[in-house]
Amino acid sequence: MHPLTDLEKAAVLRIVAENKSRPGPLIEILHGVQANLGYVPAAAVPVIAAGLNLSRAEVHGVVTFYHFFRDHPVGRHVVRLCQAESCQAMGAAALTAHAKRRLGIDFHQTSADGAFTLEPVYCLGNCACSPALMIDGDLMGRVTAEDFDAMVTAGSRT
Repeated sequence: MHPLTDLEKAAVLRIVAENKSRPGPLIEILHGVQANLGYVPAAAVPVIAAGLNLSRAEVHGVVTFYHFFRDHPVGRHVVRLCQAESCQAMGAAALTAHAKRRLGIDFHQTSADGAFTLEPVYCLGNCACSPALMIDGDLMGRVTAEDFDAMVTAGSRT
């Protein structure tokens, strides 16, 4: 486990202080830490636990239970490919295979250049426009392999 930098620790402490008086603040704090640091580092767990008077196990359990929380850094762009039934019926398996080949990674991995992290998601609510993906919070529908390649080319420049 890598220790938090002084800036990271200050950010975690600030987020805990801003939210600890709310009812059931743990989820909001974890979202805040991830939004600020890009993930929830293992070294942040004891800081959060102490701030909320919880055990490390309780905080760790929440981080690992919810698939949204990451315990490792991600690429500059996070691509979430829908794997739900509607998208599967409309070609998500082929799009997923193409994306993995194009980026040279599997789900939950980051490309060698640090540009893209690929994650599965089980419904983006865009079923009428399957197959769907989300990149950095932007939803795309009826995505083809060519669309994906164009997105990767554009994202590699940023």
